[in-house]
Amino acid sequence: MAFKPLYAKDTMSGHHSDAGTTGTVHRAWIAPLVTALVIGMAFVAVYVGLQRDPEPDRIPVAVVGATLQHDVATGLGDRVAVTEVPALRAGRSLVRDGAAVAVLSADEPGTMRVEYASAAGLSESGAVRELAQGFATTAHLRVTEEDIVPLVRYDSRGLVSFYVVFGVTLSSFVLAQSLSGNAARVRLRHRLLALAGFAVLIGIAAAVLAGPVYGAVNISFPLLAGILVLLSAASAFGTKALVTWLGPIGIGIAVLTLTVAGNATSGASIGFDLLPKWAQILSDVLPQGAAVRALQSAGYFDGSSVWPSVLVLGCWAAVGFGLVVLHGTRAARTRRRARPEGPAHLAPSV
Repeated sequence: MAFKPLYAKDTMSGHHSDAGTTGTVHRAWIAPLVTALVIGMAFVAVYVGLQRDPEPDRIPVAVVGATLQHDVATGLGDRVAVTEVPALRAGRSLVRDGAAVAVLSADEPGTMRVEYASAAGLSESGAVRELAQGFATTAHLRVTEEDIVPLVRYDSRGLVSFYVVFGVTLSSFVLAQSLSGNAARVRLRHRLLALAGFAVLIGIAAAVLAGPVYGAVNISFPLLAGILVLLSAASAFGTKALVTWLGPIGIGIAVLTLTVAGNATSGASIGFDLLPKWAQILSDVLPQGAAVRALQSAGYFDGSSVWPSVLVLGCWAAVGFGLVVLHGTRAARTRRRARPEGPAHLAPSV
């Protein structure tokens, strides 16, 4: 009787190793190491860099009266985008509709009134209040303030949208990556069904926690769940498409775009008007920025930004889904052309 040796010779190193093992292929560990290093550095660089010294860039402000409008526009320059309104009521309407972060008025001699929306984000409303205080000091005016669109009680720092969006995005990315790694054992249609089904489940679950359970959002449950379902689908199918077409490098690109850049530039932790231009461009086109704007608009303002944001999310989901299906169709055709013809009853199922 022949016996297998307990140890097999490592053909690459000349040493003996455990049976069944092979020599190390250096690119098999170098590539993941470099990818992980790049992702970690990018995460720190983007998040810390954006937090380091955000500068106001044309924050929308309503100002009552031509005289004050001229003085504010001259004194604050490009840091604010001033809209003159004839009366305080008109300015309040702009703030409550989300078209302005604050309205400034000078109803009493020597006093400037600032009515703002903390729901626009504490970074943006805080920047406007700071700018107004600086202008008032220079003009020797006393400032009075009022928050006319406050955050809900259980979102005191205005960060709930950031964490909800981050959680949904991260879980959707993890699932898409895992299914891509098991592509040989899970049929394409089952992977697609799993991603779509998960989007519905995580969207509803996250909406239940943020809404009825914690009371941390000010949005109707169906709309909240719908936005989060679309966000999950956009993140999952976007990730799946990148991995399917680009292979392992697609995972790194998905992490950098959808989890790092997408969440950092979403406008939730740092207001959109405090982001640099390149970050504002990313925020406009990535799913996370669209989701945050939809949540803010639906929860506190007139809802005018919901449908453009839904369109962005829908495009990511639809294009990602289409690219995955296209790749699967092409791969199936290639396999059929390469497969020798045999009896029909022996043909494998798709």
